Amino acid sequence: MSAVNVRPVAVPPSMHEDDVELLATAQHLLARVWQSGRHEVATALRTADGRVHTGVHVEGSCRRSSICAEGVAMGTARGALPAGAELSITSVVSVQIKPAGWFRIIAPCGVCRELISDYCPDATVWVTTVDGDEPLALRALDLLPEKSRRRW
Repeated sequence: MSAVNVRPVAVPPSMHEDDVELLATAQHLLARVWQSGRHEVATALRTADGRVHTGVHVEGSCRRSSICAEGVAMGTARGALPAGAELSITSVVSVQIKPAGWFRIIAPCGVCRELISDYCPDATVWVTTVDGDEPLALRALDLLPEKSRRRW
């Protein structure tokens, strides 16, 4: 399958204009770099200063060495901040290309849910519901009920 002419996600009516930009950015990035089995997810996130940062899933041959797009984007965002500044993310959108040739907003994996909620528990994270196949926004911390909070 090629990433050319992949059908974009229909923008959810409840998605704020800033998050629509993240969705478009993630889809554009993944369409450009997608490679089956290697680079199958892209993330775009916005930090509190309004900047957009992106990341691409990097698959390793032993799976455990793989790095999720969300973590790559968060590391990029942190690296762009001055020394001592805290990472503050407001919104996260991750996309994947489905075999039928269309983009889909996907929820972060469990590890990425932990990572996002550790750094930015109040960030908006877009997910697609399992039952209704509808994208919706959830608070990062709400993706992990009863999460243990670590003191840094």
